[in-house]
Amino acid sequence: MASKEPLSIVIDQVHMKNLEQLKMINNVIFPLKFPDQLYKDCLAAEDTALLAYHNDVVVGGIASRCEKLPGSPGKAALYIATVAVLAPYRGYSIGRRLLDKVLDWAKGDSNIEEAYCHVQVNNEDSLDFFKKAGFEVRETIKDYYKKLTPSDAIVLYKKL
Repeated sequence: MASKEPLSIVIDQVHMKNLEQLKMINNVIFPLKFPDQLYKDCLAAEDTALLAYHNDVVVGGIASRCEKLPGSPGKAALYIATVAVLAPYRGYSIGRRLLDKVLDWAKGDSNIEEAYCHVQVNNEDSLDFFKKAGFEVRETIKDYYKKLTPSDAIVLYKKL
């Protein structure tokens, strides 16, 4: 998708008063419902979940969390669960600005070594989005999505 001139947006952290807006954005964009634990994780850590507003209307959001890196005591990874932008607002760099803000936060923590995400194998727009942001393919997981077709996911990662 060709980038358009960036829109003026305000980025805000997710908190109790706007958590429902993140849930709404995710429910509109994604073909599956995310577990409540994702949203609890969003409230537990500052700067890992953000909303983007244009003219006081929520137009996008990102939900991520820190996870321990197996086999690396004291080290963590930033798991990006969702990056969602309403269709009319795509192409204005909103998703990229949300992603960059979360990645910048993670880079400020010396314990966070990488960021990663799962993308459905047929979601070319999301694969392109993450690759343009410097993410690389790590692996494909068969039958990752239990309620989607195709069910395979590509794991993308970026060293921080």
